Amino acid sequence: MLQTATVNLGYGITAVDIGLGLVALAVLIGPFTVKKIEHNLEAFLFVMGVLSVTIAGVWEMRLVEEAVMEPVVKGIVPAVLVAGMAFHYGRSRAQSAMSYVLDNTSIKAVAFVMIVGLGLISSVITAIIAALLLVELVNCMPLERKDKINLVIIACFSIGLGAVLTPLGEPLSTIAISKLQGPPYNAGFFFLFEKLALYVIPGVLALGVLGVFFTGKATKQECVTMVEDNETLRDVGARAAKVYVFVMALLLLGAGMKIIIDKYFTAIPSEVLFWVNMLSAILDNATLTAAEIAPSMSIGQITAALMGLLIAGGMLVPGNIPNIISANKLGITSKEWARLGVPVGLVLMLVYFVWIFYIPFGPLAG
Repeated sequence: MLQTATVNLGYGITAVDIGLGLVALAVLIGPFTVKKIEHNLEAFLFVMGVLSVTIAGVWEMRLVEEAVMEPVVKGIVPAVLVAGMAFHYGRSRAQSAMSYVLDNTSIKAVAFVMIVGLGLISSVITAIIAALLLVELVNCMPLERKDKINLVIIACFSIGLGAVLTPLGEPLSTIAISKLQGPPYNAGFFFLFEKLALYVIPGVLALGVLGVFFTGKATKQECVTMVEDNETLRDVGARAAKVYVFVMALLLLGAGMKIIIDKYFTAIPSEVLFWVNMLSAILDNATLTAAEIAPSMSIGQITAALMGLLIAGGMLVPGNIPNIISANKLGITSKEWARLGVPVGLVLMLVYFVWIFYIPFGPLAG
């Protein structure tokens, strides 16, 4: 492992802390201020990931192997590639089926059922598959590009929330269960459902209602797509490659940032940690979960930490796997995502903060 000097600059802050802080700042503002970064986000995040690991001095063969293999082993890239090929060859049938549904059902009802249904079922079919289904469904909806993007963003919030209900849904839930499977919680398969469904299911339903507001100007028309029909298999492979680099970059970024997460996050009160976890908008929430969640925490602290991570993950493109997949497949820029993702995320954070800490029922009530 490489070692870096940790020069103390006072109050426990080191040169490494400052360097990693600057990397985090660049990740946060770079895509919104530099067009080349916005158009090459995967490469930029990969460079930032390499830089963070180098500054932290945590390079080792295990990390390299994990970064190379995890996007494949966790099924993210294979799912994107297989689903992309399936949709490539079955696009016409999917379009016909969706056109039939839209001809016989209110588009508002379709939007509501899609957002709520994918949000809840994502805990079973995984957030990855839910995101791929989302993109193909939205492609066929008779909406303007702006409205389609907004609908996708809202649905990704829903998928990100719903996927936590079982350890199958996403890495965050898998890690949380593995860290809490011993005493005193002895967490099993339905542990997160039992503890978080009270907060997650109403949130998914509320997002379904919100999504309906972005279908108001829809008109009946033939199924159209935001991706040209002459998309080739090469395009499918290129999209899978971009997702691979994206996931690898986030893993490296999280590994480098783990030093400051462990150093500064572990002693933060639940109310503050809830808001600090907005870092999930730019960092891998699985890494933050691994650093923060411990059996010694109360169920209230666990709930606050996880809900903060889940909500903030929808705010920006790097925040969650469904965001990454949807943005890559539909060509959504960082600015386009943030235009709705940030305000929706902030409102949800505020609502859940009041609900979790001040409403007299649920885990923190007693």
